[in-house]
Amino acid sequence: MLSQPFQSKFTIRDGQEVIIETGRLARQADGSVTVRQGNCIILATVVANKDAKEGQEFFPLSVDYQEKFASAGRIPGSFFKREARLNDYEILTSRLVDRALRPLFPEDYFCEVQVLISLISSDLEVMPDSLACLAASAALAVSDIPIKEIISEVRVGRVNGEFIINPTRSELAEADLEFLIAATDKNIMMVEGEAQECQEEDLVKAIELAHDAIRIQVKAQEELMRLKGVTGKREYTKPVHNEELRDKINAFAQSKVYEVAKAALSKNERSARFKSVAEELVNYLKAEYKVEEGADLEPQIKKLTKQYYGDLQYDVVREMMLNDRVRLDGRLLDEVRPLNMEVDVLPSPHGAALFTRGETQSLTTVTLGTPLDSLLVESAAVSDYTKFILHYNFPPFSTGEVKMMRGPGRREVGHGNLAMRSLKKMMPSGDFPYTVRVVSDILESNGSSSMATVCAGSLALMDAGVGIPKHVSGVAMGLISKGDKYAILTDILGDEDHLGDMDFKVTGTRDGICGVQMDIKVDGLSMDVMRQALQQAREGRLHILDAMYECIPASREEVKAHAPRMVKLFIEKEFIGAVIGPGGKVIQEIQRETGTTINLEEVNNRGEVSIFSTNKEGVEKAVAWVKGIVAVPQVGDVYESTVKSIMPFGAFVEFLPGKQGLVHISEVSWKRLETLDGVLREGDVIKVKLIGTDPKSGKFKLSRKILIPKPEQAPREDRPQREPRDQGDHHSN
Repeated sequence: MLSQPFQSKFTIRDGQEVIIETGRLARQADGSVTVRQGNCIILATVVANKDAKEGQEFFPLSVDYQEKFASAGRIPGSFFKREARLNDYEILTSRLVDRALRPLFPEDYFCEVQVLISLISSDLEVMPDSLACLAASAALAVSDIPIKEIISEVRVGRVNGEFIINPTRSELAEADLEFLIAATDKNIMMVEGEAQECQEEDLVKAIELAHDAIRIQVKAQEELMRLKGVTGKREYTKPVHNEELRDKINAFAQSKVYEVAKAALSKNERSARFKSVAEELVNYLKAEYKVEEGADLEPQIKKLTKQYYGDLQYDVVREMMLNDRVRLDGRLLDEVRPLNMEVDVLPSPHGAALFTRGETQSLTTVTLGTPLDSLLVESAAVSDYTKFILHYNFPPFSTGEVKMMRGPGRREVGHGNLAMRSLKKMMPSGDFPYTVRVVSDILESNGSSSMATVCAGSLALMDAGVGIPKHVSGVAMGLISKGDKYAILTDILGDEDHLGDMDFKVTGTRDGICGVQMDIKVDGLSMDVMRQALQQAREGRLHILDAMYECIPASREEVKAHAPRMVKLFIEKEFIGAVIGPGGKVIQEIQRETGTTINLEEVNNRGEVSIFSTNKEGVEKAVAWVKGIVAVPQVGDVYESTVKSIMPFGAFVEFLPGKQGLVHISEVSWKRLETLDGVLREGDVIKVKLIGTDPKSGKFKLSRKILIPKPEQAPREDRPQREPRDQGDHHSN
């Protein structure tokens, strides 16, 4: 078994040991560790450039998680037979790690950092994504890259009412709640997950249990650092600051920024006014620094001016919300923007809804397909099909920008996944026959477009006649704090998104939470504040739900006329081959003749037949056809049959699909017939009754005449009389 010189161990639960190792693999990386639980081994490496690029103004962190198919003894199914671009599961895991790691770095650290995490050995029961963040943090811990704290991440599941840390794959399949939670020794950093309508207090309890487990993992990383002899972190060049310039900017622009922030303007108006103040500021600084007319501020002053002006806006808006208890658009802290929603807004999709909240708008469609349209979701350990798909699109025009269209980015994958997990909780049970694809196109965005997707998706699903029992809504929240003061914001704007110390999204029904995504940037956030924030989120969610129920109170009883109709039949296992036919001949003929799509699979030791078509008559014809194939003929039953061939001794007829029998010439009519010429022809449709089977051959015996009234015999007096014999003659001798 692969091992390394320096090891640190801890136990999760029930004797399940996790081993963190370093010192032997990938030694040219700044930090490298393996994390092992059972047969699951994850390799994490981290490398950081020594210096930041010239002019760098942001922290360039990249995190990539990838599963090697060899880890599960499999060869990739792609044409090239090698791991290609990250799939959605790998992207989502990468995002979870990125969101947890990013706050660890100093705010003035701009050197490029790359974290690569690979699953190199797989264990079917161990969920590797719950160990990925631990591996990444441990790699940073044993390196000399400057980080402020050590973190880890665990999954909390609830199975049969019991909370479990890092549940196995089998346990997770039975869980009604699962959250991935990242934290330092002291503070919660990130929460993401889903639940089957859990209560707010359930979420708080899960976070508290996770934090206890994370503290153990942080200590294990500290032990690994001690064993390896890590004593300090590298020095780095810090950005230049000019406090005199900062004071000049604050003195000139603070009141002007406050006036714009307090004016309750629209997004575009506010942006234009802030830009105007920035231009005034530059002209003021040119005069202060005696810049010649037509010339510009020197590059360093210009760069710092942009930075300090941004810092000033950040501070002024936060102070306004904390002290004045009002927001950029004039709303109260707990007020939801104006709502407008419609369903059935497009004629051709199977379901459609337009949801608008303030300056955020989602046009969402629902398409119903057959099981053949289901999506293959593949990881190294397992491959499975899902019949519920949600795609989220964020075109640049939604924010009034011009950008290259290069397919969905990681943000779109992440936002779509949160909406998908939330809505999936209300989807009909496993016997629901349709594959359902929901597509959210964001037409306008000023905050909380993923939550608009949840609301629009719920409306569109009900419009499509998908039998979801309850509406699901979502709301994006923010928290601003300073000392003992804090302000909880409901339904945050895009401009408010980066201002907060915590931003989180909560989705759910009237009865509980279905999904959560939370990022916390402030130290020492108390659980009491979190409880209050979750309660305010619940009130916002319920407010939106009330409006959604007014728009469409329940799912339509039927799918729309142009949507595929579906009938599901269950047949005995031994009839599956008969319905399919040799080489698929029978099922292909049924589909061709009826214009339907038929999906047949064996489930629980019996055949499950799903028949789809937009034509109701076609569905009915296909259903009758399949029922005929699997029907067991009963003596005495009457059937409508088709004459297939005429023989001298009778007619062979098909009385059920694939089942023929003989109507003997004596059973065609009450009249004695010498031939069937002129009586029956091939293709004639006649009613027959099953009167028996041949005991030797098992062939079916059918009768037509038994269904025809028997002709009455003529009365005796009307019959011709034979002359009586002469009695005398009889005795003449």
